[in-house]
Amino acid sequence: MSVTADPPVPQRILGKSLLALLAGSLVTLSLAPYQVWPAAILSCCLYLALLRNCSARLAMLYGWVYGLGMFGTGISWVYVSIHDHSNAGVLLAGFLTALLTAGMALLQAVFAWIYARFFRDLMAGMLLGFPALWVLFEWLRSWLLTGFPWLFLGYSALDTWADGWAPLGGVYSLSLILAFSASCLYLAYMRRHAQALLIYGTMITALWLIGWQLQQAKWVAPAREQPLSVGLVQANIPQQLKWRREYYADTLDLYQQMTEPLLSTHLVLWPEAAIPNYYQRAQDFLQPLAQRAAANNTALFLGIPWREPESGETFNSIVGMGEGSGHYHKQRLVPFGEYVPLERQLRGLLAFFELPMAAATAGGPDQAPLLAHDFRLSPFICYEIVYPDLVRAYARDTDLMLTVSNDSWFGSSIGPIQHLQMARMRALENGRYLVRATNDGISAIIDERGQVVAQTERFARTTLSGEVQLMLGSTPFSRIGSRPLLFLCLATLLLILGVGSLGLRLQHD
Repeated sequence: MSVTADPPVPQRILGKSLLALLAGSLVTLSLAPYQVWPAAILSCCLYLALLRNCSARLAMLYGWVYGLGMFGTGISWVYVSIHDHSNAGVLLAGFLTALLTAGMALLQAVFAWIYARFFRDLMAGMLLGFPALWVLFEWLRSWLLTGFPWLFLGYSALDTWADGWAPLGGVYSLSLILAFSASCLYLAYMRRHAQALLIYGTMITALWLIGWQLQQAKWVAPAREQPLSVGLVQANIPQQLKWRREYYADTLDLYQQMTEPLLSTHLVLWPEAAIPNYYQRAQDFLQPLAQRAAANNTALFLGIPWREPESGETFNSIVGMGEGSGHYHKQRLVPFGEYVPLERQLRGLLAFFELPMAAATAGGPDQAPLLAHDFRLSPFICYEIVYPDLVRAYARDTDLMLTVSNDSWFGSSIGPIQHLQMARMRALENGRYLVRATNDGISAIIDERGQVVAQTERFARTTLSGEVQLMLGSTPFSRIGSRPLLFLCLATLLLILGVGSLGLRLQHD
């Protein structure tokens, strides 16, 4: 199937670029808090149309602009973190946000070039190559330069029939289904005859119906007849006050007062960096609290900075006290929050603008799970919950997942709501209850099917009590992870290239 490229008329290029910007922004519309999930499929359909009749070089431009639309709308909350809470001026905060957006959009430019250069002109490339390539580029974003796994297409399919696939293939399988559905719809539109509608419609319907049937599967089961009681503390301390020395005593008093009514529960969870002091320096406060929790048979886990006395390294950590034990150091740090990308190269510039930089150290791999009573917990701090395979690796041998966060860095933006949606997906993928405590919302209890059992309001000083089940068994995704699906996508692309190359040679002969 040969394609004749459109002449590069400036007006046409401008019009298609604006359409690409709109198409990219539809990805954000499909996700929380808007959750218009068909917008994800429409976005991919428009993307396919934009890349249909253009050179590979022009496809790069449309792909980059598509990425600008997606990341410019989807991660705009980065500006809030840099400007409102890092003392950066409007120009510098805007520049760094634009730099991150433009850099992330480059991956879409590469995606568009590869698709237009190698797959677009083959029927199988349009049908299977586009969704397979999409999934591989989402996976690439999850680890390149420490990773930024935000705005995955598959999150929009949460609470639809398609999410039955999540315990098998994780969020990537949902991204594949949505992108494949878009490919089918676009090809049906291109062909515009009854046979095409029947074939492509049947394929889409089958995938979604299988997803609905998979929702009925019971991959895990409660480990005990009686659930465990949990309590979450949401102190809602303003970020501007949290780290002030004169407010430190008030912070300790507040957490102690809010925790006291919860000490009758099995487990109490405080948010990320609840105590603005190093664990080693806060023992005068922590030791009596630990004794009080132990006397009430309560496992208390709190987010708190940690400083190694010998090396001086600092960590963002979770520590167990009372009937809880162990500590965990955060492994994946937030860009422009706990580290600055290209910090060494930009150090002089950032010092000139007086932008404070966090100096957290990433924790090592293979850390032991936390313990509470006689069960094991897999802990995740803030940003870590958005990494599908990192969470899977730690959750598969534990009974309950917990995550702490301080989403007040992102103000009233959509970031915290997106964050909760991704946490829900992790619970569904792994078949485990997830307990989530944040400083200013949204704290939540999420069941093994990714459904929110209870949650707090944002920007409220409150506590949340509820029950969780410890689960036996594991989902297929929890056992094998994303690798089989990624290998399938890669094999599909190689097969398409091989068959396409053979077809061209036969035609030439």
